[in-house]
Amino acid sequence: MAETVVEDAELETGITIGFRRLAGFIFGGNSAKESIPMTAPVTTARSEKIAMTAPVETQRRAEGMVMTFMMPSRYTLETLPEPVDPSVSIRRVPGRTMAAIKFSGSWSRERFEEHTEELLTWLRERNLVVIGTPVVARYDAPWTPGFMRRNEVLVEIRMNP
Repeated sequence: MAETVVEDAELETGITIGFRRLAGFIFGGNSAKESIPMTAPVTTARSEKIAMTAPVETQRRAEGMVMTFMMPSRYTLETLPEPVDPSVSIRRVPGRTMAAIKFSGSWSRERFEEHTEELLTWLRERNLVVIGTPVVARYDAPWTPGFMRRNEVLVEIRMNP
């Protein structure tokens, strides 16, 4: 995935900044000046600061967000061109088990929180263990009418043995 961290920005401004950075990368802002097909979903989550101490500790920072674009499967870390913008990075994400709840319409923080709570409640009732931070995944272009948009809240879970 290609990702960027946007710090100290209001939510909508952060989304715009993050999207522009990542779009710049896939529209040729890379070492090969290559256009990379856009894939779905685009995900957004709060940024996390990882302190490299013993033990390793993770802390959420409410003032930032991480936006990611999934890269087409034909690329590997070795074949994907390097981003020109230093605020865009590439990383591999291992396979994992995710729980999801789908919702349509326009995205808002309130709708994200409402659906996140619904998903987390459903998982608790089934004794499934959440091991990740909830993220919003958006699958449609910004010009898609709200009633036709597909969104999800995703969270990584550990399956019970």
